Order: sequence, then C-alpha cells, then structure tokens
Amino acid sequence: MKTRTVKTLWALLIVTVWMIVVATFPTPALAQGTSADNMEILREKIKADKKLLVAANMDLTESEAKGFWPVYEEYQKDLAAINQRIGKLIGSYAADYRANTLTDEKAKKLIDELVAIEQAEAGLKSSYVPKLSKVLPQKKVARYLQIENKVRAVVKYELASQVPLVQ
Repeated sequence: MKTRTVKTLWALLIVTVWMIVVATFPTPALAQGTSADNMEILREKIKADKKLLVAANMDLTESEAKGFWPVYEEYQKDLAAINQRIGKLIGSYAADYRANTLTDEKAKKLIDELVAIEQAEAGLKSSYVPKLSKVLPQKKVARYLQIENKVRAVVKYELASQVPLVQ
C-alpha cells in the first residue's frame, strides 16, 4: 500500500510541475488565462505536494522529524533563490529568442550565469549535508538527497522540454 501511495504522490507532483511549466512558459493561446494569483497558487501547491512526497518517502521517527523539517524548510527557502535565478535566466533567453536578438555576447552571459547557477546549487547542497547529518542518520540524509535530485530532475526535464534550442 505504501508503494502505491508513493507512486500516486510522484504522479501528483509531476502533474503539478507540468502545470507550473505551462503557466510559466505559456503558449499565446494559454497566456490569456494565466495570472500572478494563479502562479502563486500553483507554486504553493507544488511546495505542498513536494513536502508530502518527502514525508511519504523519508519514514522519519518523531525525533528525526522534529530536527529534519526545520532544516528542510530552510533548504527550500535557499533553493527558492536559485530557482528565481533560473527563472530570470530563462526569461532573458526567451525575450532574446522571441525577438531574435541573441548575440554571441548575450549567449556568453547566459552560459556564465547557467554555470554559476549550477555551482550555486551544488554548493547549497554541500552546505546542507552537515546540517542534515546532525538530525538524521546518514542513510536518511542520502535518501533525502536522492528525493531532492529526483524532484529537481523532473522539474528540469519539464523546463528543458519547453525551452527551444539556441538558433
């Protein structure tokens, strides 16, 4: 039964991520119905779905949960800053792509920012391993990092499917 619940939560998360991607990068026909309020509702839904997914997969004891959830919330807050950078990067590229104004100089800046974002994400993860290790056994730290990696892979896959290649 637990496996079925976890699969259901993964499916729910994927659908929610897809909704965010569609709302973030709408086609002209869909753009009319997308508002800032709808985006905020979608963001909050994905946060809640992700937390449910993490909870269902972590199998935390009561004492582990007391230590883990504050670290989780702090990590998500810090991760949100990286997500904002990704959004800005994609927005910048999208504007140049639509206007057909992407130059080699602009492309270089986009590349530099992409690499900086990826380094920041790796650095953030590294900085949280000791914090997680203080409140969880190592196997559960590894499990949590696996869950984060899987969720981020789904999000990045969905984003990548919507972003056209440089011309």
